[in-house]
Amino acid sequence: MQKILVANRGEIALRVMRSAREMGIKTVAVYSEADRNALHVRYADEAVFIGEAPSSQSYLVSDKIIAACKQTGAEGIHPGYGFLSENAAFARQVREAGLILIGPSPEAMEVMGNKLSAKAAALKYNIPMVPGTEEAITDVAEAKLRAVEVGFPILIKAAAGGGGKGMRIVDGPDDFEEQMGLAVSEAISAFGDGAVFIERYVSSPRHIEIQVLGDTHGNIVHLFERDCSVQRRHQKVVEEAPSSVLTPEIREAMGKCAVNVARSVNYTGAGTVEFIMDEKLDFFFLEMNTRLQVEHPVTELITGIDLVKEQIKIARGEAISFKQEDLKIQGHAMELRVYAEDPANNFLPDIGTLQTYVTPKGPGVRVDDGFEQGMEIPIYYDPMIAKLITYGKDRTEAIERMIRAIDEYSITGITTTLPFGKFVMQHEAFTSGNFDTHFVKKYFTPESLETGNDDEALIAALVMEKLLAAKKVAVAETSGSEGSNWVRNRR
Repeated sequence: MQKILVANRGEIALRVMRSAREMGIKTVAVYSEADRNALHVRYADEAVFIGEAPSSQSYLVSDKIIAACKQTGAEGIHPGYGFLSENAAFARQVREAGLILIGPSPEAMEVMGNKLSAKAAALKYNIPMVPGTEEAITDVAEAKLRAVEVGFPILIKAAAGGGGKGMRIVDGPDDFEEQMGLAVSEAISAFGDGAVFIERYVSSPRHIEIQVLGDTHGNIVHLFERDCSVQRRHQKVVEEAPSSVLTPEIREAMGKCAVNVARSVNYTGAGTVEFIMDEKLDFFFLEMNTRLQVEHPVTELITGIDLVKEQIKIARGEAISFKQEDLKIQGHAMELRVYAEDPANNFLPDIGTLQTYVTPKGPGVRVDDGFEQGMEIPIYYDPMIAKLITYGKDRTEAIERMIRAIDEYSITGITTTLPFGKFVMQHEAFTSGNFDTHFVKKYFTPESLETGNDDEALIAALVMEKLLAAKKVAVAETSGSEGSNWVRNRR
């Protein structure tokens, strides 16, 4: 592959393009009307307009993605995450068009895209499962009987679900019928599939996931774990690697299970096997995500492996160049998802213009973003602005650097999750490692956030804005117009 198209936007599109450029591979961006001036469009070697702002008219239209490849001569497609990244029909369409998808086969996507078929595949290797049903249940009376057998509290889950949709906790038989009806209705609305199943509810769970890589030569390795237990609305907000609670023995056991789950579908590319862990540190298989994860940078930092480069090499037919025994955990990494959301208002999305946008720097700080000062946050897409990642020699240093980085991160014009991130990093439950997926519910209230001095913050933002404006003028005067012409004409 000499040229790839990145079928995504924002920070993940930029992140993929940077690795491709280091490999000497040309990149093609696609963009909607809302992203006409986006950073990923300017960074790519070529860019193709694919439709209006709503993703249903642009980033989710597979025919437009394929046509853009044909138009530019791109041989491969990197889907990033979200949009078409786990769409088996799209993966099949890419293959039929004679193109290469930088990801797993459509067959693997189909099996792992449904929680029930994923469980069936994993059971062939005796992977630990949460007690529950192994098939979809539609009859309410039968489902209620099975729930009693499993034991309350139970969890009703959509087979095709994700992100907490189509999922209901039921404490006892009296509430079961109503909650099952709600779960089925939500599953149909969100996924077009009302199939649900039942699992025993793990009351104090940790969300642990294992990164895996598989190639076309039969090699599969794991790159250790990520702890993604700090969540809001069943969606991750803070991730770290490695976990603060895993012993070497548990880590090895989970790694072997993850490799076997991948082996059950002859997995190729980068994927993530997700587990739930109870207070006794017993772990159970949840699902497999057949794509690159948002939180992949923390794994890259503790292993020194560029996961995007590995994805591209595997898609080119190359064997994984390292063995399991070559991998070692080095240091500790934290990631905070910086969302345009108001933590004090139930994390509701916020929109507006980035009046000030200055990212932190210094030792052990990485920012993956797709915005710059003056840009607007579109209402059409996920409200994530950036991923703030810190790395240290140990967990304490990674936390300390995260707190510093949050303090240095200057964003005005919209409300963000940065103050919430600082609250997490300074909370005793998090620093001690004694937390689970109910962290927000247990400890966070709007009053938890430091309000600070609004006047001082405004003055600081204005001063920073004037300094940046003066710097831009100075750069423009010294560089002349030749540089900007190169950016405009290089396509």
